[in-house]
Amino acid sequence: MRSSIRTALLAGFVIAVQSLLVDAADNRPKGDFRQCLDVSPECPVNATLYGYTPMLGVNAFLCALFGACFLTTIVIGLITRTWTYTAALGIGTFLEMAGYVGRVIMNGNPWSESGFKLQICCLVLGPSFVAAAIYLTLKHFVLYCGPEHSPLQARLYPWVFIGCDFGSIVLQAVGGGLAAAAGTKNIKLINAGNGLIVAGIAFQVATMIACGLLVILFIVRYRKARSQQASRSEKSSYQADKEQGGLSLGKINLFGAMIVLAYTTILIRCIYRLPEMAGGWGNALMRTEREFLILDGMMLAIACLALTVFHPAYWFPPFAAFRRTK
Repeated sequence: MRSSIRTALLAGFVIAVQSLLVDAADNRPKGDFRQCLDVSPECPVNATLYGYTPMLGVNAFLCALFGACFLTTIVIGLITRTWTYTAALGIGTFLEMAGYVGRVIMNGNPWSESGFKLQICCLVLGPSFVAAAIYLTLKHFVLYCGPEHSPLQARLYPWVFIGCDFGSIVLQAVGGGLAAAAGTKNIKLINAGNGLIVAGIAFQVATMIACGLLVILFIVRYRKARSQQASRSEKSSYQADKEQGGLSLGKINLFGAMIVLAYTTILIRCIYRLPEMAGGWGNALMRTEREFLILDGMMLAIACLALTVFHPAYWFPPFAAFRRTK
């Protein structure tokens, strides 16, 4: 409960700070820059939608990091045959890698249409697939710890939340497609795509919050019933393993902590993206790379590292056991 309160307070702080930044004055020069293809006195960097040249070092590092996560995920998936988890996390990390390839291209030319299209489409969609990997683990946590305590049937967790995640992906994909088709010059079409992207991200935030609330309610019910389970002959697999020492519960608890960490960082990223995109293309917040790298790039890097290094096939034995029976 304390961690959820801290997360809510942090989310509120992020929204407040970013709202102030969105209202800040925009230093983008006025004029018609639709014919700009390269940086020149007539086409300065601060006339682009982002208003800056993406830093090569940080963006290249994030590109390499997501690429390493992608390759590691694919290799582990092939070895352990965790197909659905591998597909979700693999697609998510690949899209993040491709998005930062686009930003590296824009380092060479901030007016690059191909770099802009690549990064806007990929970095908008990537987090939804990473979140889907998290949802896939919830069913197994509930089954392991006691499905009777869950307000939602265990088998429905992936269907409900991945289904909602797919809905947000569709909205963001259509919006990203419109924005990419518009390039950096057709502002009306860009703003139309932006509206769909904002709707998709808002739906994703609502889905994640609903998922978090259900998990919190499950934990509350589990803890409330734990004292009563001592007098019952039927116990959850988690409680039985805790009493018998059949599994390394330290690994399971650590994996659970990594899932919470990944969930929190993705939620922070989505909350940051709402005011960033809602302010319109070229707003003050969008034209600040530091906030983007910290609240988007770093948050997704932490989530992808946690989900890749602490793979459920190795760190959550009930998940691996379920896969072996399939």
